[in-house]
Amino acid sequence: MQKITLQKPEMMVTALKTRTSNAAEFNPETAKIGALMGVYFGGGLSQKIQNRKNPGVTLSIYTEYESDHTGPYTYYLGEETASFDSAPETFSSLTIPGQTYLKFTTHPGSLPEIVIDAWQKIWAMTPQDFGAQRSYIADFELYDARCADPSNAIVDIYIGLKS
Repeated sequence: MQKITLQKPEMMVTALKTRTSNAAEFNPETAKIGALMGVYFGGGLSQKIQNRKNPGVTLSIYTEYESDHTGPYTYYLGEETASFDSAPETFSSLTIPGQTYLKFTTHPGSLPEIVIDAWQKIWAMTPQDFGAQRSYIADFELYDARCADPSNAIVDIYIGLKS
């Protein structure tokens, strides 16, 4: 995986959300993210989001961490918006503060395997590998045109760092 450090400004996101943990996601009986993705993509819900900044660019956001990557967190799936005006009733609004990120870019491969593999490598990293402590404010995956072919996709994963 390629990685670079960069600063991102505050982002407003309109999204569906659920509360989960990585342990829950590895158990088919308790996993929630796949079901939320099915509702979001299967229902064409992104088309209902108003004021989309980058139509077709989907964000998977991990935030409101109880502790770190081993504890519960809130997962959001949606798009960056210019404002929260007219957000559909079933959606939630989230403002991610600007922060420093370490951006990882996966090698081309099949979804969701490349994302799962990338996260397993990220979870094994130390603060020295990151060049800083993780902030656990917000981490996210960015799905854009490079994911049009799910068998040959490239995904960016942004890990928030403490300044």
